[in-house]
Amino acid sequence: MSRRALTLLIAGFLVLALGVVGAFRPVPYVVLSPGPTENTIGEVDKKPVITIKGRQTYPTSGALSLVTVAYQGGPAAQIDLLTALRGWIDPTVAVVPQETIFAPDRDPKEVEQENTVEMTNSQDSATAAALNELKIPYSTVVTVVSTEKGKPAEGKLAKDDEINAVDGKPAKNVDVVSEAVKAHKPGENVLFTVTRGGKKLDVTVPTMAGPKGQTLVGVLMQAKYKFPFDVEINVGDVGGPSAGMMFSLGIVDKLTPGELTGGKRIAGTGTIDPSGQVGAIGGIAQKMVGARKSGATIFLTPADNCAEATKAVPDGLRLVKADTLHDAVLALDALRTGKGNVPACEAG
Repeated sequence: MSRRALTLLIAGFLVLALGVVGAFRPVPYVVLSPGPTENTIGEVDKKPVITIKGRQTYPTSGALSLVTVAYQGGPAAQIDLLTALRGWIDPTVAVVPQETIFAPDRDPKEVEQENTVEMTNSQDSATAAALNELKIPYSTVVTVVSTEKGKPAEGKLAKDDEINAVDGKPAKNVDVVSEAVKAHKPGENVLFTVTRGGKKLDVTVPTMAGPKGQTLVGVLMQAKYKFPFDVEINVGDVGGPSAGMMFSLGIVDKLTPGELTGGKRIAGTGTIDPSGQVGAIGGIAQKMVGARKSGATIFLTPADNCAEATKAVPDGLRLVKADTLHDAVLALDALRTGKGNVPACEAG
């Protein structure tokens, strides 16, 4: 073998070896793919996704499925270059920079815990939205989540305290409490009336100046709902707030006579707030693929996701625009009866 041929052979071998090694090197990307779907009026692990106790419920049929996105990669388990390349080739998945899913300064475990909290809050908001849609009254109460170490509220207010009033004025929501505290000058006292362990207490808490000069006491609060009956939602390991609208629709279907779906397999996505406003979500392309694979023919789409969704809608899936929960209910009524308007997503 000539020296030139030997040189080319060795160079080729080195290029191949470097290519193989490079293909298995970790890269800071995450692969997003269609995740599992769960029928909100069905069961997960032989348990109903939605269980309602203390109120009459009605039979349902078809499916009102939430959709999810599965991810591969992340700071704790980075994918290799070969996996990323396969993802770029596959039109049903997306490959995105790692920092779009995991903030550089965030612990992945914190992100997962946050998703779990968001899912719990989403379920509460979904129940509230469903009851508002059905004109069923409920109440809310402001509760203490925690107090900040070294701040005035520490040792004064306690976790799970229900804040009934501030300075004698009803604590209708978290904003009312916050504004009542800010109305004081730093150093003044605030009178909290709370329920703790079933007993009402008056607790005086001094205030202090925050980093921007604002008046604060150092308490983290959240609104908790008091519903007139129990609504339990079981979705296993699913996290995040994007299933809110589908939970609301499942609750509405169970609490009303007749079958909201008309026996159809319907999927959808979208956050929900207690007023019934539907919000945009991420991963719409992967969620539509997952919905179609599950047999869905109708996909309820947040209005703000419509432009993106129309560019990637799978064959056989009809996109229905949903601005609010009420719009979604009306659209399903129209699909079932053949009467009324079914708002369609339009390309941006």
